[in-house]
Amino acid sequence: MKKALTFVLIALLAVSSIFAQGSAEGTASTGSETSADVYKIGILAPAVTHGWSAGVAYYAEMRCEELAEQGLIEYRVSTSNNAEEMTSQLDDFMVWGVDAVVAFPQWTGMEVPIQNAIDQGVVVVNFDIEIAAEGVYRVSGDNYNMGEEGARYIVDKIGSEGTVVILDVPTSGSVAQLRKQGFLDVLAEIAPEMEVLTYATQFTREAGLSDMADILTANPHIDAVFSMDDETSIGAIQAIEEAGRDDVKVITGGGGCQEYFNMMPEYENLWIESALYSPQMVEEAVDMALAILNGEEVEPVMIIPTTIVDRTNYQDFLDPNSPY
Repeated sequence: MKKALTFVLIALLAVSSIFAQGSAEGTASTGSETSADVYKIGILAPAVTHGWSAGVAYYAEMRCEELAEQGLIEYRVSTSNNAEEMTSQLDDFMVWGVDAVVAFPQWTGMEVPIQNAIDQGVVVVNFDIEIAAEGVYRVSGDNYNMGEEGARYIVDKIGSEGTVVILDVPTSGSVAQLRKQGFLDVLAEIAPEMEVLTYATQFTREAGLSDMADILTANPHIDAVFSMDDETSIGAIQAIEEAGRDDVKVITGGGGCQEYFNMMPEYENLWIESALYSPQMVEEAVDMALAILNGEEVEPVMIIPTTIVDRTNYQDFLDPNSPY
């Protein structure tokens, strides 16, 4: 009788243990089902051919890593050299099951593939260079205002008459178009007698050096240079130095390059300006993508205001940890 009672007790304990284990597993499963969604976000960036692009890729990945560590997203970062390669990477993201894409092309040609992604339900946040697609969100610096502020800065330093060279970058799409238009619009208003000479270049210091050297040879007197990029300006300043020219009194820039900032106090007879266009802005694009996926209402376009940096305030913008 005692043996029979012992077997019954053992059986009851076993059943109780199994029931308790099953209840615990059921609770865990329920908790998993009610947890927040983990979204897939893809970053499309150009290959690093420019310090600013390196900064964009760096800050985008840093922000994605922070969000991934919080269990909010999975992410992939792809870089490309042209629109065709970026389109292929977008296709790979679609196969992966991407929920949102932050797209930062430095060339035209992404309109159709981006539109196709949007039409298939993917959230697309366009960073910097504008992509003409219906339903795309956008985060950018104020390119038009950068041009406006550049014109005001030059006129403030040299007056309303003189010769100004525009270092245009037509291959950069809307970026250069907007900066140039803002510059010309303000110049027409406050310095209509200014002589303006326009030359094509690229957003690299090598192009700035080579093209500015040719421009200096062709023009015996230049009062100011409207450059749209810090690295182009670094090369242009080298060309001015090597040519022994002291007629150039102002050169602008754009971006936020630490090396360029540190050059500002070194030149007493040359005003070096940068319209701050920090690559760290891309973090706002990543956050916007996640907010949209979470059902939050956001403005379709976020424009980051322009800040002017020169020798009077450059120390406020020095960052030893910046990759750019």
